[in-house]
Amino acid sequence: MTQSLLVVDLGLCPYDDAWAYQKRALAARISGELSEDLLILVQHPPVVTLGRRTKPDHLLASAESLEARGIQVRDVERGGDVTVHEPGQLVAYPIVDLKRHKQDLHWYLRQVEESIIRGLAALGLASTRVDGLTGVWRVDERGQRKLASIGVHARDWVTWHGVALNVSNTLATFDHTVPCGIDGVTMTTVAREFERLGLPGPSLGAVQEAVVRGFGEVFGLEVVPLATGLSLSAGN
Repeated sequence: MTQSLLVVDLGLCPYDDAWAYQKRALAARISGELSEDLLILVQHPPVVTLGRRTKPDHLLASAESLEARGIQVRDVERGGDVTVHEPGQLVAYPIVDLKRHKQDLHWYLRQVEESIIRGLAALGLASTRVDGLTGVWRVDERGQRKLASIGVHARDWVTWHGVALNVSNTLATFDHTVPCGIDGVTMTTVAREFERLGLPGPSLGAVQEAVVRGFGEVFGLEVVPLATGLSLSAGN
């Protein structure tokens, strides 16, 4: 029997609210209150998140000065370095019980990458991995440019945090960071890559649908969109 991937779209949501929602979903998945895997989709107002591997010099402005400009700064539990969220970027937080898949976080990271790669391919945009670097990239004669950043965490083999795919965002917030802690990295968006090809770019909604299908295919789950979200008990 095919298992389900429940999909909840929070729309444009403050980071702290989505973070709290993730925590409730994580607790519910661990306890069994939530019996199926869940994919939380969201956009965030400008925010810089600092993963557990972030070095102080990867934030190029003080947290106070960024907050004064309307850019939140948050220390978070996920792995990885500094990353950015801003409107026009598709963020996906998979709440996945790896005990029902494979108890291997490296395997899981590759599956998340593959979900994005398949979704973009369905829209006509080729993307790939880069050896030694987590994420999804465009690589051509111009070099390599990063489309999606991934940072995850797990408790009792249930995942949270996730992937941020640049779709039509300005990338302006990235100017205040060393993105993902990679010196000299060039960030890009789906819209910019389609423009380079001389083609009209897909809407964020179309990208979201393709990425969700990619997750379903890669994890072997039946996608079940939820129109009204989930009522979840308070997590820890």
